[in-house]
Amino acid sequence: MQTHFGCNSHSQLPSANSTQVVNPSTMPGPTYSQYPLSLPSYPRGSHLITSDITSQLSAPLKGVKAGLLHLFLQHTSCALSLNENYDSDVRKDMSDSLDKIVEEDKAGKGIYRHDAEGSDDMPAHIKSSLIGASVSIPITNGKLALGTWQGIWFLEFRDGKHRRKVLATVQGERE
Repeated sequence: MQTHFGCNSHSQLPSANSTQVVNPSTMPGPTYSQYPLSLPSYPRGSHLITSDITSQLSAPLKGVKAGLLHLFLQHTSCALSLNENYDSDVRKDMSDSLDKIVEEDKAGKGIYRHDAEGSDDMPAHIKSSLIGASVSIPITNGKLALGTWQGIWFLEFRDGKHRRKVLATVQGERE
């Protein structure tokens, strides 16, 4: 399912009760579209997901002359980031460093009050807050305008594999 609309001013925004869907390519001015995405299950660690995101959004990105992609992760124990896309050791080092910064209570010493879901849960919430649940990336001529070595990372902070959801918002001027 996708939701999208185009507008030139705030007065043209649909009301909260509106169910009208407008084809953004027929509207003058900037368009805004939302797309729910699913990520595959990943083990704990830092994962490069740029190609997964761009493949799921190839049609919506096409025709955006200048705009912005906003990705919002709808979970509290994982994160999104923009970082090194070339050397996989960077992702391993990031995961190792975050594990050192935010201690896990594997010995059950009671360092966290919130421990009912496992020793990795509260540290996952802390790491998620440190890294963040969203990223914004410019769109230029239908392509993500990432830097030379930049990629979109998904960081999973829990031990078990989980299905994660991302809400993608594509906004911009269409050709």
